[in-house]
Amino acid sequence: MEAPLASAVTEIPPAPAAATIEHFSKLLGYETDCWDVYVATEANEVDFVLLDVRAPEDYLAGHIPGAISMPRRKIIASKIRAWPDDTVFVVYCSGPHCNGADKAALALARLGRPVKIMIGGAIGWVDDGLALVSGDEPGSLPLDEAA
Repeated sequence: MEAPLASAVTEIPPAPAAATIEHFSKLLGYETDCWDVYVATEANEVDFVLLDVRAPEDYLAGHIPGAISMPRRKIIASKIRAWPDDTVFVVYCSGPHCNGADKAALALARLGRPVKIMIGGAIGWVDDGLALVSGDEPGSLPLDEAA
């Protein structure tokens, strides 16, 4: 009797449970999502600094409440010195089509700072039914300083 054909899903079998635990534990050390950021913010449990790493004009047009504008090319030691060394940074850009958050996370890690990417970015935030705010919120870099 011939064995049934495997679907495209099971053609490559799933990894063993131990390997799966290791993989996703590591992955979650690198990223968070929009909803977790929202829940932490709403519960006043913000133990991280949220950085919008897009261009300043994109930040002004609409950003996540509480986010600080810091375009990824501005992530240098002198700009982040104000925060203690153990501050966790969460970075986001436009969305899954943008690698600005990856580049920002790399820059922060190279400065020895703990960092996670907020997957989905600004588009993911809106897709989750959450509102962006516009304008130059307190704590963000003024346009002339961010340029």
